[in-house]
Amino acid sequence: MHEPQQFHHDMFHHAGVRTHYVTAGTPPADTEDGRTIVLVHGWPQTWREFRLIMGPLAEYGWFVVAPDVRGAGGSSKPEGGYDKQTMARDLKALLDHLGVTKPVTLFGHDLGMLVTYAYATLYPDDVDRLIVAEAPIPGTKVYESVLATTEFSKDPLWHFHFHGAPDNAAEQLIAGNEFAYIRSFYVKLSANPDAIPIPEAEHYVADYTAPGAMRAGIELFRAFEQDARDNQRTLADKGKLGIPVLGIGGTASFFLPVAEQMLSEVAEDVTVQPIEESGHWLAEEQPGKVLQRLREFTRVPA
Repeated sequence: MHEPQQFHHDMFHHAGVRTHYVTAGTPPADTEDGRTIVLVHGWPQTWREFRLIMGPLAEYGWFVVAPDVRGAGGSSKPEGGYDKQTMARDLKALLDHLGVTKPVTLFGHDLGMLVTYAYATLYPDDVDRLIVAEAPIPGTKVYESVLATTEFSKDPLWHFHFHGAPDNAAEQLIAGNEFAYIRSFYVKLSANPDAIPIPEAEHYVADYTAPGAMRAGIELFRAFEQDARDNQRTLADKGKLGIPVLGIGGTASFFLPVAEQMLSEVAEDVTVQPIEESGHWLAEEQPGKVLQRLREFTRVPA
């Protein structure tokens, strides 16, 4: 699938980390209202998971920023820094570089949701609204409850345990079987297994088989204990988020039944909305419905 011509790729270097990012729309300095929406991908994906919604968002008047997080895609793969507060600081440096001065709307999917949540806790004055999808937040009671599932066949987060294994066991067992392993997530966690077709799966797998990429991706999971401590400390120090928070999840996924309880642990103003006929990969399974929810939440007309 060819990218729309309005997508712009660039690199930003900060504190020894290279961030690849893609933008669409008019930079905020060149517009009167300066509306910016930041899209943060999860695992095992890159900025490309948002390729079907970036163009329409730009047409609605947004300046759209979709980075590859550290360790993914075209971004560098440092040895450390995969706790989500450090990754939120990466994002802050990028937005400062882009000249974004007004509060932004954040949309984080899967583990990208943990980065956007961390960003909102660290920089609450810089966030207008937060949209999160399809991940449990470490440090919450719901996170502990979801991870306590003991029936392997019914555990949508079994890989959290596997990826958290010490001594690089996960990387060693996955080596040589990357395509089958990664694609199994796209198929099993979707309502429509064809939503991420083979060519797109190959894009993602190519990124995650680059030197250091699989290790970096798994480090995201190994950082969960640190993330839990950081989230609990920040919640104790600052209290719940005061900004509007929207949780969206696929009706064929695990997220919706736990979203309101979990988000209410960390935010005062919570709305939860379903994405019908979708599994985990919302922006690729049902891009039109995701756009509708974003428009409704941000009050931007079609």
